[in-house]
Amino acid sequence: MTVMRINVGPIHPSTHGVLRMVVDVDGDTIVNAQPHIGFLHRGVEKLCETRMYMQNPSYFEKLDYISPLSWDELYVAAVEEALGIPVKEAAQYARVIMLEFQRIANHLLWIGTLCNDIGQLFTTFMWCFRDRAQVLKLLEDETGGHMFYVNMRLGGLHRPLSADFKERAYALTQYLEKNVGEYEKVMDLNGIFKERLEGVGVLSREDAINYGVTGPVLRASGVDEDCRKSKPYYVYDKLGFSVPFKTRGDCYSRYRVRYEEIFQSIRIIRQALDLMPDTDMVGMPIKLIGPPAKPDIVVTRRELPKGEGIIYMVPDKQKPYRVSIRAPGFVNLSVLPKLCEGAKFADLFAIFGSLDIIFGETDR
Repeated sequence: MTVMRINVGPIHPSTHGVLRMVVDVDGDTIVNAQPHIGFLHRGVEKLCETRMYMQNPSYFEKLDYISPLSWDELYVAAVEEALGIPVKEAAQYARVIMLEFQRIANHLLWIGTLCNDIGQLFTTFMWCFRDRAQVLKLLEDETGGHMFYVNMRLGGLHRPLSADFKERAYALTQYLEKNVGEYEKVMDLNGIFKERLEGVGVLSREDAINYGVTGPVLRASGVDEDCRKSKPYYVYDKLGFSVPFKTRGDCYSRYRVRYEEIFQSIRIIRQALDLMPDTDMVGMPIKLIGPPAKPDIVVTRRELPKGEGIIYMVPDKQKPYRVSIRAPGFVNLSVLPKLCEGAKFADLFAIFGSLDIIFGETDR
């Protein structure tokens, strides 16, 4: 066996950011692939210990610059638990709606970039960005930010939703349901697309559990786990939706889970719009000094678009004493060497792309 070592990155366009992979190949077969991270480390956890509670949400949004609203909400929810602040009923529905729109935007970008990673279906890439732009436009109009939102406030939102929000949101769900429903005709009926993904990068159910992966990566390996169901927060327990999961654990299964989640998010949004009361949803204004902290330790979980995010916080009166982050991307990346072993070098980017890694949260 003659092994050649190849350095991929840290600026390769298929690495979704600043990742370096050291890949050993025998011919075109991968013997070993090791990810090298840390190029985007910014010390977010330590920064949080030096800032007042509500000075930190903008840091958290940069953890996942594709789904910033998700990390914004997770951090603010942790602070609300630490300070004993309840979330207004209307704000709970509004948060669910915006978080599900954010999930849709995340999955649309992921589907488009996956097609780009495997050199297939540039048409789908353009469709995804076209449809995602409509979601981002709605979020921008409601939050005032195009890329970063910082829209969460203690107990609610930064400002009330616009008067025509329900009408626009309903229309957008109809638009997405129709347009995204067309993707299958181009992707699932494309023999080359399926050949590049089926049976590639297989992660068994046992390995998925042992590695601790979460989100679509876990559910594609046959584990029906979603903390919106297992440990519901806000009003998720009042809404009817199913959790897509597959059993084969390959790249194609990870694609199907995310694709089907888009339509489940549409179901959630429509129900939340129907049930959302017409009451106040504006949270507390930002204050640098918070009320006395309640519990000694806060552990807050959320089902982020890329997997389960957890914040462990030791609160203090004016600012967090300690913040620790369990980011789904960091954990899911750990399974990459296992998935790549014995695969073809040409499949490296399909396997890596199927994990949906973002390096803001991975490196932190």
